[in-house]
Amino acid sequence: MAKKPTPRTKSEIIAALAEAGEIEKKQAVAIYEKLLEIAYAGAKNPEGVTLPGLGKLIKQKRPARMGRNPATGETIKIKAKTVVKFRIAKACKDAIVPPKK
Repeated sequence: MAKKPTPRTKSEIIAALAEAGEIEKKQAVAIYEKLLEIAYAGAKNPEGVTLPGLGKLIKQKRPARMGRNPATGETIKIKAKTVVKFRIAKACKDAIVPPKK
């Protein structure tokens, strides 16, 4: 029996959630949207939001720094800014790339 392909798009993920949970696609969409809402709101907090088994979404301030224009080689000043980072959980990392023994 052929293995089903891994979902790659939003609609494929929603279809997989609906099938696995034996729920309607509208309910799966609501669950998916709520998960995103929780993640976005949590990432705005200083401690971020942890998605157990997947990773942690955090907002981090990046200080101003000196950089180099790759086209001209000229030194330029890069402004400080806030960025969003995702830190992969150890369980996720181990599931994808098993640790060496």
